[in-house]
Amino acid sequence: MILETKPLKRAKELQELSREHHHGLLLCWKIRAGYSRNVSPERIKRYTDWFYTKYLLPHFELEEEYVFTILKENHELVKKALAEHRRLRRLFNQRINIDKNLGLIEEELEAHIRFEERVLFPEVQKVATPEQLERIVQIHGRDEFVENEKDIFWK
Repeated sequence: MILETKPLKRAKELQELSREHHHGLLLCWKIRAGYSRNVSPERIKRYTDWFYTKYLLPHFELEEEYVFTILKENHELVKKALAEHRRLRRLFNQRINIDKNLGLIEEELEAHIRFEERVLFPEVQKVATPEQLERIVQIHGRDEFVENEKDIFWK
């Protein structure tokens, strides 16, 4: 007998974070598109640096302070997410082997986002209190993504 499981509907308070994850997945696609168009790694890196500073770093900080803390500090999923955040920070801050690091960023960021969306966030919203979820909304608010159009290398 095969059990069918319905996808867990994302709590409305976490939906904005999920939208940010979508932009992270688009970053991965842009890196791949840049490589397929033979764009120099330095051009791609300029864009990824902008994205990391403007969007990804604040996203990581909010998750670490307000989302991950909903689960216990020693929770295996939290430990995994924090380790992945540390690894991604190192990759984004690396200034040598840019070509190799961009490939790793593309692969690891996509896997990390999929993990958070499919595993971590469903667990968080199962145990979160309404007050904890509301706190995320109050802290995060809603920021519209504004594209950096100085060098649209992926088109």
